[in-house]
Amino acid sequence: MELQTPLPNPDQTTIKRVLIGIFVVLVAQVLFVAQDVVMPMVLGLLIAQTLRPVVRFAEKRGVPSVASAFLIIVLLAGGLGFGAYSLSGPISDLVSSAPETGLKIREKFAEYRDEIAAVKEASEQVETLAQGTDTANVQKVVVQQPALLSAAASNAVVGLTTVVVALILAMFLLSTGTLFYEKIVGIMPLLSEKKRALRVIYDVERQVSRYLFTITLINAGLGVAIGTALWLYGMPNPVMWGCIAAVLNFLPFIGAWGGALAVAATAMVVYPTLGGALIAPAIYLGLTILEGNFLTPMIVGRRLELNIVAVFLTVTVWGWLWGLLGALMAVPLLVVIKVLCDNFESMSAFGQFLSGRPAIEDEEVPDEGKPG
Repeated sequence: MELQTPLPNPDQTTIKRVLIGIFVVLVAQVLFVAQDVVMPMVLGLLIAQTLRPVVRFAEKRGVPSVASAFLIIVLLAGGLGFGAYSLSGPISDLVSSAPETGLKIREKFAEYRDEIAAVKEASEQVETLAQGTDTANVQKVVVQQPALLSAAASNAVVGLTTVVVALILAMFLLSTGTLFYEKIVGIMPLLSEKKRALRVIYDVERQVSRYLFTITLINAGLGVAIGTALWLYGMPNPVMWGCIAAVLNFLPFIGAWGGALAVAATAMVVYPTLGGALIAPAIYLGLTILEGNFLTPMIVGRRLELNIVAVFLTVTVWGWLWGLLGALMAVPLLVVIKVLCDNFESMSAFGQFLSGRPAIEDEEVPDEGKPG
């Protein structure tokens, strides 16, 4: 009788990882395709978490959550609308004057014109050699791109719709109080699971709302500081630059440099010398560096300190999925994921990767295990 060798069982860990990878790809596909629906919902949840401490504060002093939520959202919508209307003129002028600004910047760098021309000529020669000699009679088709202002107007309409839907959803979430939490807890079958779910929910809410509210106040303060400093230096439209700085500060890395480059481009037109024009972006960068490296870590603390690699990857992925608004929401969403990982043991390893702290603090390492 011939014995058959049993086939080896597939590795369950490998299968699990493959299924998780497929699930992540499917979720990313859904987020990309349904961004017009999902993005306002996510933004509304973040707004609700940010403003929940204010509603809680008013509720403790006898103000019903429905009234406080409605009043807060109306005031926020009015403030955003007034700010957008006030800044629409300066921003439109800034966009429309971009060609003139480019000409003046080229005049500032006129002394480097010969070097730039040599580099450009060399690149054109390389391109000609790469295309070959038979491309002289080839007809090139150029796709005309939409005008800058029309594209900006289209994006503004989409952004306005997203913000309006998000504000309405945030008002509903804030006005219901703990009803949403009670529905989640009611799904749990056992009393122990209900208690654990309630503890996790309130822990997540407390940490996320505290972080988002604090970061929003810090960014607003940074915008005031940058606007005031640029006003003292003589930059036009300092209120606009302060608002831009406050919004872009939600975007790590790229936000500070993008705002500084925009300030530098405008300063090139305002100030006669190159040295005087570079002081304005230096002020912008200096204040953002001071905030990012000293003020925010001191106020927020190390508990929610994030891994810089994870932050960069998150901003890149969400920017690819949802554009600028997705990149602005990337870090708050990463904080939400980090807090959830800290409250579930099965996700603790991933939460440790997201953390900016070492796995073992220095005081926990034995003396004989320390280097040197």
